[in-house]
Amino acid sequence: MNCIHPTPDEPGFATAEMLYIDPEACVDCGACVTACPVGAIVPHTRLTPEQLPFVALNAAFYPVREGKVPPTSKLAPVPDAPRIDPRPGGPLTVAIVGSGPAAMYAADELLTQRGVRVNVFERLPIPYGLVRAGVAPDHQSTKRVTRLFDRIADRRGFTFYLNVEVGSDITHDELLAHHHAVLYAVGAPNDRRLEIDGMGMAGTGTATEIVAWYNGHPEFARLPVDLGHERVVIIGNGNVALDVARILTTDPDALARTDISDHALAALRGSKVTEVVIAARRGPADSAFTLPELIGLTATCDVVLDAADHERVARDLAEATDPLTRNKLEILSRLGDASAPATRPRIRLAYQLTPRRVLGERRAEGVEFAVTGSADEVVRLDAGLVLTSIGYRGRPVRDLPFDDAGGVVPNDGGRVIDPSTGAPVRGSYVAGWIKRGPTGFIGTNKSCAAQTVHNLVADYNDGLLLDPARDRAKPAALDRLVRSRQPDVVDAAGWKAIDAAEIARGGGQRPRRKFTHAADMLAAAADAPAPPLHERVLAGLRR
Repeated sequence: MNCIHPTPDEPGFATAEMLYIDPEACVDCGACVTACPVGAIVPHTRLTPEQLPFVALNAAFYPVREGKVPPTSKLAPVPDAPRIDPRPGGPLTVAIVGSGPAAMYAADELLTQRGVRVNVFERLPIPYGLVRAGVAPDHQSTKRVTRLFDRIADRRGFTFYLNVEVGSDITHDELLAHHHAVLYAVGAPNDRRLEIDGMGMAGTGTATEIVAWYNGHPEFARLPVDLGHERVVIIGNGNVALDVARILTTDPDALARTDISDHALAALRGSKVTEVVIAARRGPADSAFTLPELIGLTATCDVVLDAADHERVARDLAEATDPLTRNKLEILSRLGDASAPATRPRIRLAYQLTPRRVLGERRAEGVEFAVTGSADEVVRLDAGLVLTSIGYRGRPVRDLPFDDAGGVVPNDGGRVIDPSTGAPVRGSYVAGWIKRGPTGFIGTNKSCAAQTVHNLVADYNDGLLLDPARDRAKPAALDRLVRSRQPDVVDAAGWKAIDAAEIARGGGQRPRRKFTHAADMLAAAADAPAPPLHERVLAGLRR
């Protein structure tokens, strides 16, 4: 659409917090509304009262034109699907490690060409990565992108190998022996750790762990989360911190209509938390959260500042020249006063607090902060739960080089690079956060994956990717190897059985009730119906 900005070739696209629709260039065709996989585009007449601030934000993005030609007179360059030069030895085959947005967008890009085979490997019995385990349960519209992923998974040439861990059940070299290329889209699963005294004792953790806990990630279902105290402190004020604070202060009856995990819902019903403090080292003008997330938070939760922070906001607003920063500060300036009596659990944003240590001997009892920029001013906040939310970093991938400083696999446009020689590592590619670091949103992975796939296909067309040996080129050879190593592999039918069982467990009152233990997922997958006879016959012929 040439009415949506900034486009991929315009300044600010990579760091944009939202996209904007030009009302003068838009022809109201409705194509973007129906195509948006998460329902993020709606007519202005259908906005809720809480969403109305976006009308003014959208208008402010476009200057008064005074009869000049609108800046939308040219189309953004959209790369064509990669054209694959066929080989006599068989189709292009690619293994994709990971099943989150970057992985699924890469599979989609590859499968635009006929005859391509894509095998997606995921260590959990369920797919889709952070869309399932990272998006907050009260953001169900965002989770609807999985409908697109389901359609991709149903395409001819796509195969799921879930509950299979690459590096353990099967190695990189073994994958490369059965494929022309291996593409890693494994995200940035590790938290950046805060190195202060007391972190690591009972009552401390990371916001990311809490997100996985309330989203029902099977590896965090038994996380000990104590909500028996009045205050929670979150250090760091990015979007994840806001998500966690919102969930911890939301009425459990409202969350009961989402796909939040049963164990988290039970804990929240018994919660004694009355305040979540989100503490940041720097001032309000440097807030890490995005403007849309702030607007959403203030529309649904009680958010307050203390008097000192209201003064900081006022000072920053008087000096701010960047429009986006001013918009954030104007919203912050309208927040309530922390000294007013609270009528329900609330969120307090706190600024210029540098954490020094977690208080307590055996478990967290609070946090001691130094006031940033002050030589001796100290602030102590009592808290029974202390969480950090200061970013993510990638985890080394077995058999690939790793940039420890950047937390990514070194690459050039998705081609893995050997740092000792600067040469590409044959057949090895990356996409998503393990490629570029933890930046952007779900949709950012689409252009990121497209770039990697275009370079992969170019290498294939240039003869730089070796054909698998004849005895390993057929799908049956890979299938036998995987099942010999991991008999409990879950295929597409198994995932559909898990999906259907979770939706049925929701009873029509909730989108789904998630399984939170791998054994329950595998049991549901085992109930998948056998494929029809004609499909089994065709599969046998192909093998």
